Parts: sequence; structure tokens; C-alpha cells
Amino acid sequence: MVLVQANSKVLKIGDAMPDFSLPATDGLTVEAILIKDPVVVIVFTCNHCPYAQAVENRLIELQKHFDEEGVQFVLINSNDVAKYPDDSFEAMKERHDAKNYPFPYCYDESQEVAKAYGALCTPHCFVFDRNRVLKYKGRVDDNWKEPEKVTEHNLRDAIQALIKGEEPPVHEANAIGCSIKWK
Repeated sequence: MVLVQANSKVLKIGDAMPDFSLPATDGLTVEAILIKDPVVVIVFTCNHCPYAQAVENRLIELQKHFDEEGVQFVLINSNDVAKYPDDSFEAMKERHDAKNYPFPYCYDESQEVAKAYGALCTPHCFVFDRNRVLKYKGRVDDNWKEPEKVTEHNLRDAIQALIKGEEPPVHEANAIGCSIKWK
């Protein structure tokens, strides 16, 4: 496991959301251009990473909390499954069903989507407003290991601000997690 604590230099705050079309574990294809919700949260994640596993329930709760307010989460796994079979599409389907994900979990087999976003690790979050402009990128919060000790809710606060038509209080906070497993 290679720990990354950094942020993307590929997409800058104010950049447009890169388009994608990816298969999801529910049998559908998710096309970025067709997402109609005012706020879109893209989270690069995977099955095997302890950092991703630690924030998984937080992501589920955030999607449930903001669902009625027009927020759509999309989780994307871009890892090399030849080296990390726990991240295979079949394993993703099992995780999706076991955790009853309220959002699509997509597979980026070519890794082109991760490259377009500049995803560095799992989890790595990117939040776009109604105009599909990047307004936040980075971590979920400031304590991946102990949720009861979180003092900075960066992802939640960014989403809340965008729902109100405001700028997020923080636009960037270094993501922390396992590196993307490149081919």
C-alpha cells in the first residue's frame, strides 16, 4: 500500500467536468453528460483500500442525506484488477450489493477517466456545481480513521454550500488514501 496525501494538479478549481461513459455494477452505464442533478460528486475509490473502506459509510450517509436536495454521487474504481483482484468488477458488484450502495459504482478499466480527473488515490473526491464546474477536490474529512474525531467535514461542507448557491468554504484539501493502482 502506497499512501498518498496530495491533490490533483490535472483539474483546477473552475475547470469543466470531464465527460465519461462507464459500466456500473447495477448493469447500467453511467454517462456524465446525462446526470441531471445540480451537484455531482465523483469519488475515485476501490474495494481493497483501508482508507476507502473507512469512509465508505460516510459516503453512503452523505448521499442519503443530500439525495432530496439534488446531489448525485458516482463512485469510480480505476485500479488495475490484474494486480488487485479484490477490485474486480465482480467483486465491485458484490460490495455494491452487500453495502446497498445508494449510488452507482463504476469501473474505469482503461483508467482514462482517472487520468482525465487527475485522481491520485482512493478515496479522491471531485465536486461539480450545476454548470459542471469543479468547486471542490480532495478528501472526505480530516480523520479517515476515527469518524467521531472529525473536525473538518470538507466534502459535506462543499456540497452544502453548492446546494445553497454559495462557494465552498474550502476548495481544496489534500486527499489521503492508497495510490491508484496503475497498469
